[in-house]
Amino acid sequence: MVQAPVSKSVSLSNLAFPERWLSASDLQAWLEQISDRIIAGDRLSRDQALSLATLEGEEQILLLCEAANRVRQACCGNTVDLCSIVNVKSGNCSENCNFCAQSAYHPGDESPIYGLKSSEEILAQARAAAAAGAKRFCLVSQGRGPKYSSPKSQEFEQILETVRQVIAETQIKPCCALGEITVEQAQALKDAGVTRYNHNLEASENFFPQVATTHSWRDRTETIKNLKSVGIQACTGGILGMGESWEDRVDLALALRDLEVESVPLNLLNPRPGTPMGDRSKLDPYEALKAIAIFRLILPQQIIRYAGGREAIMGELQSLGLKAGINAMLIGHYLTTLGQPPEKDRAMLESLGLQGGEAPVPGQPLA
Repeated sequence: MVQAPVSKSVSLSNLAFPERWLSASDLQAWLEQISDRIIAGDRLSRDQALSLATLEGEEQILLLCEAANRVRQACCGNTVDLCSIVNVKSGNCSENCNFCAQSAYHPGDESPIYGLKSSEEILAQARAAAAAGAKRFCLVSQGRGPKYSSPKSQEFEQILETVRQVIAETQIKPCCALGEITVEQAQALKDAGVTRYNHNLEASENFFPQVATTHSWRDRTETIKNLKSVGIQACTGGILGMGESWEDRVDLALALRDLEVESVPLNLLNPRPGTPMGDRSKLDPYEALKAIAIFRLILPQQIIRYAGGREAIMGELQSLGLKAGINAMLIGHYLTTLGQPPEKDRAMLESLGLQGGEAPVPGQPLA
């Protein structure tokens, strides 16, 4: 049962988590205590986060979202981080990620296949992203990564040159998502001007073998550590709705906290025909909201980003994610699916009293 309100000086470690939830007013008061302690610097434990995952029904989930939104506003402010991505090389991927239509093991029914785009094509898309309001522009390539490229391949050097051109010729900040890289390659990216790199864990270590078997979860964490070692920000998150448990979701969030990543993209699985996960049922929007809120409570200062699948899964409830802890969005199209027009995103932000821009990273003061 929900305890009577206690002093805000009580730490999370001493705050009893109820075995069952009672009235909405009791729950709201209790969740306010949780959010106050997180804002003050306390951290949720695994058991506490799993306790929050037992909340059910729209009313309870929206109260949880309200608490997460208080944390977002206090720790991150009202700027929503806007970015866009471009698929610079598509299809025939050597990896067998079960959600992805680009894998050579199970190519999606409508997944395009092409080699590395020219710098001119990528620059044109970077300019279009900047015009749409994006502040960052991520160059995404299929494959396991430059770490395993042939010594004769010049693709990594071509991407470095394109990054330098984007910096010289546009006002948008280039990011990259190229797969696994060495420390030396991370340094080369930094020297070219890359300040943030996307490399998702996708799921918890426990669930990862159900996602892919051609590489491991530990392979992915090694790249994140390589990035951090040279001072590149890690944009690292995962996918919700692949069949993972609440334990898996909480463990993913805790792993991201331990790795001290700066940006956390949360993708909502939009099942792709022809892939092993193509027959998965779509995630319930309120389950997605509960997950978003719990990620925010575990990761109070991180940039938490609406990524692929938000339109398909959330539909008309998209704006609720921005009241549940989200403070970033991908705008425009995704890798193999279409997004909604950027002007619709801007209108949604304005209706909520939020503004697009660059959100602060952990440890950076609010504007």
